[in-house]
Amino acid sequence: MNNILRFLFVMALCVGLGNAKIWGKNLVQFKNSVEGMQVNIFCKLNNKQLFVVFLEPGEIYDHWFHGQFVTTNKMDCDIRELQYKLVRIRAFKGASGSFDHGKTNYWDIREDGIYFTHGKDIPKLEYPW
Repeated sequence: MNNILRFLFVMALCVGLGNAKIWGKNLVQFKNSVEGMQVNIFCKLNNKQLFVVFLEPGEIYDHWFHGQFVTTNKMDCDIRELQYKLVRIRAFKGASGSFDHGKTNYWDIREDGIYFTHGKDIPKLEYPW
């Protein structure tokens, strides 16, 4: 009986720590800075469709998620504006065999391309149209 109680206690601790805020979630944020133009964003996480979003000018979309221990987290996104410009980006890539937590990737869609920052620096042009 004591072994069962110990096992249940350890499991409860693991679940509690797994949901704790110290682990944090990853954030991928998209902002549409193209005046007068809607953009379409289609993203897959590890080759599985994750979301499709249409952003009006000035709109921001936040996607929060937890990292995975077993596989490398790869979020690939197609970003398209109505003038049929298309850019495929790697929006997020985590390390294999480690927990990714608390990472932030900010993507700003502008007239000349897609800009990137982790939030500490000024966004830089990563993907021109």
